[in-house]
Amino acid sequence: MPSNRVEVSPSFTTATPLSPDFYRGILNRLREKTEAAGAEGFLALDSHNLIYATGFFHRTNERPMAVYVPVDGDPILLVPHLEKENVESHWIADVRTYPEYPGILHPVLWMLKEAGARRIAVDTLEARLFREASAHVETLALSDALTELRFVKHPEELALVRIAAGYADACLEHMRCNIAAIVADGGTELDILNAGVGAAAGMMKREIGGLFGETELAVVGSVHSGPRGALPHGHTTTRRPLRGDTIIAGIGATVGGYHAESGATFVLGEASADTLKCLHAAEACDAAARAALRPGTPCTAVDDAAMAELHRAGLSSFIRHRIGHGMGVQGHEGPWLAPGDATLIEEGMVFSNEPGIYRPGVDGYRTINTMIVSNEGVEIPSLFQSSVRIEQRILTK
Repeated sequence: MPSNRVEVSPSFTTATPLSPDFYRGILNRLREKTEAAGAEGFLALDSHNLIYATGFFHRTNERPMAVYVPVDGDPILLVPHLEKENVESHWIADVRTYPEYPGILHPVLWMLKEAGARRIAVDTLEARLFREASAHVETLALSDALTELRFVKHPEELALVRIAAGYADACLEHMRCNIAAIVADGGTELDILNAGVGAAAGMMKREIGGLFGETELAVVGSVHSGPRGALPHGHTTTRRPLRGDTIIAGIGATVGGYHAESGATFVLGEASADTLKCLHAAEACDAAARAALRPGTPCTAVDDAAMAELHRAGLSSFIRHRIGHGMGVQGHEGPWLAPGDATLIEEGMVFSNEPGIYRPGVDGYRTINTMIVSNEGVEIPSLFQSSVRIEQRILTK
């Protein structure tokens, strides 16, 4: 990898995988919410809620898995029998298994029976099961309590987010240093993406692979160039960028189960006045979102403040999405910096900041910063944009 890459934050040397005590703290907070709602226990069926609450990293499939958390008593892991070996070393001692899915008795109905409580809260349940499941208990209440606990991250979680942001930055810096050469050699969007992701993932594996394990480490992304940049979620293809094209690179990284993002728009060759106008408008949009992101502010107000900059630049018709989303154990999770989300921002929340300008048939622009809310201001652990100015993203060599 080129020597002038953005350096990964050295914080990885002090961060560690989340401990059983961390997860016990999560479950204690969930117990408080469950008891306050009048339930005897909480059944977490959502796969990401299960990961967040227990640290049981698993592959989601058709076989339900859950943790039951009684208000009084120890948690119970409820999994299919084929997961038995995977949970034997888990910190939760009480592990119960069912034979197979769908089974004579549906696994969720089996879970309710194993819980042995009359008043249960659950985070998600198929509509077709709700009536039958309700017949097994006195009260079955759908609850967002665990999902909402995920909104505010603790210091241990934020440490992992910071590390992940550093690896997303490293991917972008590899791209900045190598895009022109890759294209000159006949390379495509896919070649640019694979080279950057491969370099950052290799660095991640060398530096922290032994600490976090293979399954909890990842670098992913997308690259769109020229007119294809106008597709916010287009597939990365074998298109070869042309001189004068914008090249959008959006990168996500996951460390220890926690996600962060970094993204930039590069220009291959000289940038026109029109291109520079869009790049500076995106930068102003990013700055407005950061300025508005304060504890006590409704999420929707941050989106309003950011989009005002694109409206001011005459780019209203090229807006295709909100300014940002929450991040944590999922790349996209609540709350949302978007119209309609009145959630009040709190210290410890983590958001993406994604100004997007999409001009059909012409080009596209998107940058991404990861933002951590604090009472002292907004922390930006993704350092690429602050370290690499707009003119340095114009790749003339």
